[in-house]
Amino acid sequence: MKATKILERTVESETYALTNLTNYVKNNEDDYENVINILLNAKGRVIFMGVGKSGHVGQKLAATFASTGTPSFFVHATEAMHGDLGMITKSDLVIDISNSGETKEALAPLEAIHKIGASVIALTGNKNSSLAKQSDYLLLVHIDKEADRFNLAPTTSSTAVLAFGDGLALAISELKGFTEDNFGLYHPGGALGARLFSKEEG
Repeated sequence: MKATKILERTVESETYALTNLTNYVKNNEDDYENVINILLNAKGRVIFMGVGKSGHVGQKLAATFASTGTPSFFVHATEAMHGDLGMITKSDLVIDISNSGETKEALAPLEAIHKIGASVIALTGNKNSSLAKQSDYLLLVHIDKEADRFNLAPTTSSTAVLAFGDGLALAISELKGFTEDNFGLYHPGGALGARLFSKEEG
């Protein structure tokens, strides 16, 4: 098979999954609205947690939340068990990411987080998972299969969580009334910062 055909198949698979996710959100708006309101009214920070590819996605989402007006950072689930739980306060919301909801490293910190008093939001593809059951709230991002031929490599699932998380960040940002000026304050460097500050000067 030509490499470009595999590329096309992968993009088509991930596009199909995002379309299905969009339709699911539309049909279950109340479930998502409830958690979005909790995030919107959070008194502390939004802390993303995960390992592996979920951890990489969590790092990106924490950065997006922070740059769009929601104080946020990432805590590696394994490091949480070795002292980084001290970064979490009872006012915080922890979004724990695991597609299966059974990743042992993602589950391990939950008991301690609850003892601290922070609330946990499960961001998972399995509503019946241990993560979903041990969390306070659920954000379901389910996909039927991964894009690789073995249905093993985190591809479609990580893309879906990334797109969904971006949507969460922007929904909260818009509801907060976050402006271009605010964005410029948090992002003064690079081409984006230059563009925003040149508009101010003009």
